[in-house]
Amino acid sequence: MSLLFSLVALGFLIFFHELGHFLVARACGVHVEVFSIGFGRKIWAKMHGETQYALSLIPLGGYVKLKGQDFENPSLEPDSYNSKTPLQKIAILMAGPLFNLLLAFGIYSGLNLIGQKSLAPIVGSLIPNMPAVQAGLQAQDRILAINGDPIADWQALTKAVQKSQGTLQVTFKRGTQTLTLPITPITQERTNIFHEHVASKAIGIAPAQAFVVLRYSVLGAFKHAGAQLVGMVGLVLQGLEKLIVGVVGVSELSSVVGIVDFMAHQSDWSILLLSVAFISINLGILNLLPIPMLDGGQILFVFYESLARKKIGLKSIQALNMLGLGILITLMAIGLFNDLIRLLHA
Repeated sequence: MSLLFSLVALGFLIFFHELGHFLVARACGVHVEVFSIGFGRKIWAKMHGETQYALSLIPLGGYVKLKGQDFENPSLEPDSYNSKTPLQKIAILMAGPLFNLLLAFGIYSGLNLIGQKSLAPIVGSLIPNMPAVQAGLQAQDRILAINGDPIADWQALTKAVQKSQGTLQVTFKRGTQTLTLPITPITQERTNIFHEHVASKAIGIAPAQAFVVLRYSVLGAFKHAGAQLVGMVGLVLQGLEKLIVGVVGVSELSSVVGIVDFMAHQSDWSILLLSVAFISINLGILNLLPIPMLDGGQILFVFYESLARKKIGLKSIQALNMLGLGILITLMAIGLFNDLIRLLHA
């Protein structure tokens, strides 16, 4: 895909995030003064109604400026952010990340309805002295079911093996015959996506280069999209945990440059859309981190003021925001450095 399309896709992710804040703020009766894609100096701006819509110079995010959301001169007018209840403020702040998750759910649902290409559950090759070849499985056998549960693609086959408890009853098609063989997986050590050595079950087969197109009914598409969303959210949270405890190094961080470059090199529309969905989930989760300047940090401020029944002092707010800004700039600088190193060595 082109670099331009990748930039447009990234801009849409930012737009959709800010749209969540905008719509919920308006629903709560808060006046939105500015809706901007990007930060810093405005390179284009137009008034529509009482809101200014703008494109700004630094394409690292976006913002909506709400009336009264000013710690130095807070307004308590009825249409200001500061006049709203803690629940309304939290709803406004949560809306952006939730819209990112909603966008990912929509992409998954659409792809499930249209149909996604996936590796077929066809045996391409077998590893000598492993359970599959010892049980009598052969190349080009098509796996139909495991323990009676239908197998639609290679991913489902892999999951079934990993979840196995003891011997599997593997039903497959060989030519015109439908056969069933008992196969007992063995446990091996492998390296996961976080470069950890983990125990994994295996039967010793590799996929053929054959594909199926999986389509779902409307209800099935939504159900599967929900499972995909939950799985990806869990993966992002697991990645954050590994980064915090040091399993994953900061060398794995990426910036906008790396994200755009990654999307620009995708040649398949479905893979590109899946990438957009995953980046949208990342954007939503990362914005909920308890870092000042992010939605999660602002939510913490609301909780504190609600429980303590007093406002955070201006100097404390400024100090916390500077700390948050410092953290974000540091992370972005590391990500940019990593991306430049990768591009130079590509």
